[in-house]
Amino acid sequence: MKTYLFVYLGSLLVAGITTPIVIYIARRVRIYDVPEARKVHSSRIPRIGGIAIFLSAISIIVAVLFLDNHVGQVFRNIQAQVITFLAACTFIFMVGLVDDIHGLRAWVKLVALSGAVTALYVVGVRIDHINLLGSSKVDFGWLSFPITALWIIGISTAVNFIDGLDGLAAGISAVTCAVIGVFAFSRGQLLMVVFMLALLGSLSGFLFFNFNPARIFMGDCGSMFLGFALGSTSVMCAMKSQAIVGLALPALALGLPIFDTFFTLLRRYLARRRILSSDYGHIHHKLLGLGLRHRHAVIAMYGMTLVAVGLGMFMMIARQVGAVVIFFCVLLLFVLVFRLIGVARFHNIIAQLRLNGAKSRKSKQYIDVFENAQLELYRATSLRSFWQVVSKTAEKIGFLEISLTVTAHGGRKHNFTWHSKCNDRPWEEIFSVSLPMNESRFGLPMDVNAKIQLNDSLESAGQCTMLLGRLVDEYSAAYPPRKIGDVPSLEFKPENQPVQV
Repeated sequence: MKTYLFVYLGSLLVAGITTPIVIYIARRVRIYDVPEARKVHSSRIPRIGGIAIFLSAISIIVAVLFLDNHVGQVFRNIQAQVITFLAACTFIFMVGLVDDIHGLRAWVKLVALSGAVTALYVVGVRIDHINLLGSSKVDFGWLSFPITALWIIGISTAVNFIDGLDGLAAGISAVTCAVIGVFAFSRGQLLMVVFMLALLGSLSGFLFFNFNPARIFMGDCGSMFLGFALGSTSVMCAMKSQAIVGLALPALALGLPIFDTFFTLLRRYLARRRILSSDYGHIHHKLLGLGLRHRHAVIAMYGMTLVAVGLGMFMMIARQVGAVVIFFCVLLLFVLVFRLIGVARFHNIIAQLRLNGAKSRKSKQYIDVFENAQLELYRATSLRSFWQVVSKTAEKIGFLEISLTVTAHGGRKHNFTWHSKCNDRPWEEIFSVSLPMNESRFGLPMDVNAKIQLNDSLESAGQCTMLLGRLVDEYSAAYPPRKIGDVPSLEFKPENQPVQV
């Protein structure tokens, strides 16, 4: 017990000492989190507080390795896993620190996380199987690595996403550390208890400076390190206990960031945005939008986490079936909370899925028509054959009218015009566009004018116009201009009447 007290108080003291030093250094070297449209703070805040969290936790864990007692002996018995874990955490911390200072692409951080997970997997930190009910066991086989990677990387991403308000990520992570620590202590897993107490102490000391109004942010170096450490240690707990509760309890403690990450990715996918782009749809943004003040929103999410954890603790004393029932009941509670706050609108999600599906099918249809038109243009040897391909394509993708004006030598204009048979749309629902072909295949200036009906959206009309423009560009660019003497091959109608295709 003295060792546990030393670990917690030691990391708390180191965090309390190092955090002000990090604040001073960050201000001297001007490493700030600058206010912008999606940020909720209005002044520049140092953003490398993860240095204090990392140093205070890792230094104490390393110190325990050299203790001449039972806990130190347990550490030395699995030295390979401990050293690999500490090295992987250090690597992820450094990647996050580089991101805070210079900025890194999302794929670089993903590759770094994947490499760290692979190193842990090699030394045996993995989810090989899980016990469901009684003695029934599910072996994952070759799926073990992707499941382990998905869990650890998912937790890392969730902690990073939830780091949007003062003290939010640090507070939820602290609760998670306490939950994993209690579970590990009940199962006699001394190694996990030490890890969790070291992290809990460092977060407790850091929160004194990070709670609203924050004097420092943890930054990516802190959120990536915390997420990776929590994900990895929860896997270690599940390995030792061989029970589903080993993963279920950390999942419930991190329920808010996990669900927030899931709905964030779903929302961005439905909006057809980059998955790692920014928006205002996170749960903390919704709480602020409901009128809660910054500090009250954070405290509300602390309360949600504590309620989920309190209910989840009954899993430790319940039978296997009872533990599963409790777990899914708490998950349902999270879903209801996100529904009430407005993060998850299921009817909107279903409607958007249907709309995106319809747009995707329509887009594929347009592209198929365009690719067939490309093939036909390869055989077009005259302006008339080119015009026939364009007219047929325009009809298939919903144009109402399309005309080609060719200015011959001497200024005489020749017109080719195609009209749709269904031209009863109101004028305000028609989109018009003009496409010049000044460098045409035939050495004559040309203009293509088109009108398209707005069946679904401007986006759909824009895609059709873009495909028409590609046909015009490709036909003009694929062949060099002909000589003036070849102009008669254009096959103009002498009477200069519109051509109906």
